[in-house]
Amino acid sequence: MSVSTRLKSFKVPFWAQILAGLVLGVLLGWIARNQDVSWLVTTLEKVGDTFIGLLKLAVAPLVFFAILVSITNLRKVNNAARLASRTLLWFMITSLIAVSIGLTIGLLTNPGAGTGLTPADGAAPENTGSWIDFLTGIVPTDVITPFTELNVLQIVFMAAVAGIAALQLGEKAQPILTLSESVLTLLQKALWWVIRLAPIGTVGLIGKAIATYGWDLIGKYATFTADIYVGCAIVLFVVYPALLATVAKANPVQFFRGAWPAIQLAFVSRSSVGTMPLTQKVTERLGVPKEYASFAVPFGATTKMDGCAAIYPAIAAIFVAQIFDIQLGIGDYLLIAFVSVIGSAATAGLTGATVMLTLTLSTLGLPMEGVGLLLAIDPILDMIRTATNVAGQALVPVLVSAREGLLDRTAYDAAHGSPIDEPEPQRAPEPEPVTAVA
Repeated sequence: MSVSTRLKSFKVPFWAQILAGLVLGVLLGWIARNQDVSWLVTTLEKVGDTFIGLLKLAVAPLVFFAILVSITNLRKVNNAARLASRTLLWFMITSLIAVSIGLTIGLLTNPGAGTGLTPADGAAPENTGSWIDFLTGIVPTDVITPFTELNVLQIVFMAAVAGIAALQLGEKAQPILTLSESVLTLLQKALWWVIRLAPIGTVGLIGKAIATYGWDLIGKYATFTADIYVGCAIVLFVVYPALLATVAKANPVQFFRGAWPAIQLAFVSRSSVGTMPLTQKVTERLGVPKEYASFAVPFGATTKMDGCAAIYPAIAAIFVAQIFDIQLGIGDYLLIAFVSVIGSAATAGLTGATVMLTLTLSTLGLPMEGVGLLLAIDPILDMIRTATNVAGQALVPVLVSAREGLLDRTAYDAAHGSPIDEPEPQRAPEPEPVTAVA
């Protein structure tokens, strides 16, 4: 083989491209901040914002068609109700574990103590969440506004209704299902091109964060920032491996080898929904049946948020309570756990966790001005939170598949992290129904 042929066949692994983007972003951000290079700050900001904008561009239709198709795909799975209920159960179990870890870390470290911050430093957010808003906001008043305002929760509701209706109609709905599958394939292909731009987006996003915030801001929130990262790391690298080893009887290292491309893209993009096509691909590569993965991953991308909806609001509530000198009791901690397990759909797979935080604070009766204290540091925290979210969204289908006897152990053991190739659209023959073990 000639040298030129070898060079053409050589591919830089996706993780290496992301890592290079991280290093270059940190370097350029440091230069922009310390050398006061305004044009470089602007360039980094534009690159990062453009990447996130491209991800968000497909969010509304992607969520709608992914949820609709995922629900109708359940017709190909025997014991579908059992699989769906087991998926939801494990979502709740892992969320409860995550929020318990968040509460424990917050109580041990007192993240609001010694920060120098006061209630005067906070400001109430323009939009807040409450249980009334959450429950009444699920049902849209029209079919257009949820897409124009990117209300993912309402989009999920409409897609679920459409999917269930299609199941009830049977063959009469087949033309709509065929069109929906084609549109979903088109959206995923287009989004895949955006995903391939992630290394460039990484340079802009990380560079902007360093240039804008530097290390001064992190210093004020040092304990709080460390708590979030440590809490997420415990869930990622202790809880998830333990569940894989004990529940799925699977090698945790293989899980991370297979899922790592999605986890690192989530870290950079801060969007579970934007990462969803890659999450589904790595989940299938880990041996989860495609028919089940196409339901569980979109479902998880909009409702399964161990980082944003469990660890973060638990520690943040303790932080805000300490800043405002409010004592929390056992009942308050139980409420935090309840909100985290039940209300995680409020985060809706988008960047940031402000809605979930305001929902938690309003439930506890804590001042909404506490949200303002945390907004400045949020982008830095959101990276590890979203990575944890996506890891959990890939983990639960593996656990359920293993428990139900559906996991392809050979595929799982052969899973690898790179390269990530763009999926070629193709129509496979109608699969045999996937059967869950009773």
